[in-house]
Amino acid sequence: MRDDTENTTVDQEPVGSLLPVGEYVEEELVEGNRKVRRRGIYLLPNLFTTGTLFSGFYAVVAAMNGDFEKAAVAIFAAMFFDAMDGRVARLTNTQSEFGVQYDSLSDMVAFGVAPGLVVFSWTLSSLGKVGWALAFIYTAGAALRLARFNTQVATADKRFFSGLASPAAAAVLASTVWVGADAAWVGESQLPLGLPWVVGLLTGLTGVLMITNIPYHSFKGIDFKGRVPFVVFPLIVLALAVVMVDAPKILMLVALAYAFSGPLAYAWGRARR
Repeated sequence: MRDDTENTTVDQEPVGSLLPVGEYVEEELVEGNRKVRRRGIYLLPNLFTTGTLFSGFYAVVAAMNGDFEKAAVAIFAAMFFDAMDGRVARLTNTQSEFGVQYDSLSDMVAFGVAPGLVVFSWTLSSLGKVGWALAFIYTAGAALRLARFNTQVATADKRFFSGLASPAAAAVLASTVWVGADAAWVGESQLPLGLPWVVGLLTGLTGVLMITNIPYHSFKGIDFKGRVPFVVFPLIVLALAVVMVDAPKILMLVALAYAFSGPLAYAWGRARR
């Protein structure tokens, strides 16, 4: 019996080519009127994206160890890194499809999985199955929000988000956890009566707001490279000083105000029409 595999040719790359892992990331770009293939990844913007991913992972680890204040701060650190990676990529002209996908996956960890697990470990676990169901609603909402954003990014109005952005939703939960940790509301016996249900409803509502079509201002129209009146800078310093007075409570008020500004503006607009 003839063995057909004898004439089969298998293309193999040299063993040494297995070592430079980055060479296996290849993108097809359009430069001018021709397509160009580029290997490797850009270092600087992806370092910031890695900071987002690490902060989200650290938030989960800190919550597992019962250190909810550090978990909340880590989520806010993830927000900083997430805000920087895109701007750095645009300023240095290092945008890439790999960076877009990596950023989306990191956002899912930092603003979808991490806040849901942190708030569940803090207080929702006392609600049993209802608690983890509400935490899952939030996480699923973040996943759907990111998937929709990725598919509409080329056609969406840059001035507005469709639904609550996942970093803003994460800020709502992280600031709530931070306020609770700052007040020593840690442990089922230390939680005020009814707090788990209030936090649970807020968690579920935040998840639902992410998948609505309610418009939210994106503030992407702000020109950070342009000139502004001198009075703007002292106002920014004053705002930072106010936040430092009681960071957990101020950040929670700001996050809640932004989260509910969309539904209120939408309801007001429909009422006027």
